[in-house]
Amino acid sequence: MAKRVQLVLSQDVSKLGKAGDLVEVAPGYARNYLIPQGFGARTTPGLLRQVERRKELERQRLLAEKQEAETRKQALETVGRYTIAKQAGEKDAIFGTVTHQDVADAILEATKQEVDRRGITLPEIHKLGSYKADIKLHPDVTATVEIQVVAS
Repeated sequence: MAKRVQLVLSQDVSKLGKAGDLVEVAPGYARNYLIPQGFGARTTPGLLRQVERRKELERQRLLAEKQEAETRKQALETVGRYTIAKQAGEKDAIFGTVTHQDVADAILEATKQEVDRRGITLPEIHKLGSYKADIKLHPDVTATVEIQVVAS
């Protein structure tokens, strides 16, 4: 069996890796395709140090994003209750429903923090009352807030 060759990718290559990744490939694939096309470069000690430094910077950036999301979670949860006014009919039934955009607007109005409406998970809301909503701020951080639906 032929020896594998280590390369550092300079561009994203489908089914192989992203730019900056350290990959092991067959020598013919490296020699005949990746290196001539400019998709990769042979590893050197200096190049390996650059890859490690890039990985460390990326890890620090991801950690900072997570800490920022934790701070935003705390700010959203300390407000306590967000109020949304809707027209109501008989037996506290509201006309229409409370949407993700309604919740995002209520949060923006109360805290001046913009929240992506696609990250909000709501139960079905068709009556006045109090409900819990989950807001995904980061893949590892989810805030739970209370939504109060009142008659306008």
